[in-house]
Amino acid sequence: MIIEGRRAAEEQGLANITWIRARAEELPAVAPGPYRLVTFGQSFYWTDEVPVAEAVYDMVAPGGAVILVGHHAEGRAVPPSPGPPRIPHSEIREVVRKYLGSTRRAGQSTAPVQVLSLEDALASSRFGAPRVIFAPGVPDHVQNIEGVLSNYFSMSFAAPHLFGDRVEEFADEVRELLRERSPDGVFWDWPGDTEVMLARK
Repeated sequence: MIIEGRRAAEEQGLANITWIRARAEELPAVAPGPYRLVTFGQSFYWTDEVPVAEAVYDMVAPGGAVILVGHHAEGRAVPPSPGPPRIPHSEIREVVRKYLGSTRRAGQSTAPVQVLSLEDALASSRFGAPRVIFAPGVPDHVQNIEGVLSNYFSMSFAAPHLFGDRVEEFADEVRELLRERSPDGVFWDWPGDTEVMLARK
């Protein structure tokens, strides 16, 4: 992501960005601030949430804020399909489990176990309970078979290196599954509405 960020910044002629590679648990030492805004995009749950929220609180200037951005589908109204069948996520995840086992992988390790919801984690810090705002998700997003497969390979629990020398075997099995579900190879997906949690200092 840092490589891609640097590339995009160079394309736009932006030179006022400092890029730092570090763990959130190393804050505030690696990037002390102060800041008006600190954001986490679908990443806060990877951290030791409450201690990290406390560290961020110390980094944010008075009146500043922390924002957590993610997708939320549970309990939200699902828009109608624009026509194509929906991506068979549950079946694809079964294929992932077939190759990688039932323990959810994450990069070189396993996925973290969340004890608190993100909202409760922030509420347990000095930030207090966040304000939660929803923005409507894209209702008519469609993908072809290779797009669906690429999205799965971009996930930490199904990254290509996890499959080792069986990666092409896995990819071919997913392609076959998708061809069975949509002969024309087009799928609709709704990732959920965009959820924004905002907490001010």
